[in-house]
Amino acid sequence: MPSLEDLKPFLVLGLALGGVFAMSGVGLVVLYRATGVLNLAYGAIGAMCALISWSLLGGVNQWIAYAVGVAFGGAITLVYGVLLGPPFAARDPLVKATATIGLLLILLGVLLWVWPPSTTRSYILPTRLWSYEVGGERINWTQIVGVLFPIVVTAGTAVFLRVSKVGTAMRALANDREVTAMLGVPVRRVEAAAWLGSGLVCGMTGVLLGDLVGLDIVTLTFLVIPALAAALIGQLRSLWVTLAGGFVIGIVQSCLTAFSGVEIGDTSLAEYRTMAPFVLAIIALLWFARKRPEVKT
Repeated sequence: MPSLEDLKPFLVLGLALGGVFAMSGVGLVVLYRATGVLNLAYGAIGAMCALISWSLLGGVNQWIAYAVGVAFGGAITLVYGVLLGPPFAARDPLVKATATIGLLLILLGVLLWVWPPSTTRSYILPTRLWSYEVGGERINWTQIVGVLFPIVVTAGTAVFLRVSKVGTAMRALANDREVTAMLGVPVRRVEAAAWLGSGLVCGMTGVLLGDLVGLDIVTLTFLVIPALAAALIGQLRSLWVTLAGGFVIGIVQSCLTAFSGVEIGDTSLAEYRTMAPFVLAIIALLWFARKRPEVKT
């Protein structure tokens, strides 16, 4: 069994990854609340953002390269939302989510064509170069940003939804789209804002993950699963529960890696880490769906 000292580096990485999962989950929740769309292409969009940034490095200023990657996330989701959002607006959430799988497959095909997986790629964010020691463990600023920035994004999003006109309109859309439109709210414009904001968050997470886990296309694409699990833990409603869920998933997944020497049967416990998002989401959903005692009047 690993000691606490052995778990320290995995806790640090887990907090950083968990924060990025949480930020992705918040982006998914905001988009779902405003449009009813669960964007399953989130991971592929983030992967393309990271690889676009990698391609630009060396040709332009590195900050511009990363900014272009983030901007691409906002642009591709905005185009999708403007073109395909209205035709699917009246359809069931399952149909809307399935439609985003088409976008995922298109992006995955482009990724594999433009950036063949036979080539190893990586980049280091400037924040990785700034680090200091805490409790005997070296922590860099990319990891710190991965922890703090999602909290800032969640708090800012919560305030935006509560106090701004566009945020109020988004909350109204989540309750009843038709009634909101009848009240004179520019529904398509508000939905476009939700698509754009969600895409920008997706771009940020993709760029961060490119430094934290590398630029493997399949790995980045399927990191939408922990983000989706965090959103489900938040019941696709609560931003703060989604944030907490993302951190828990990241920590559990990362720490399970340290248990490579512990076996269940013939299988190492570390090999079960990919199941952590599903297991935690199922536990949370079962907890929320538990039968509550009826109150007799």
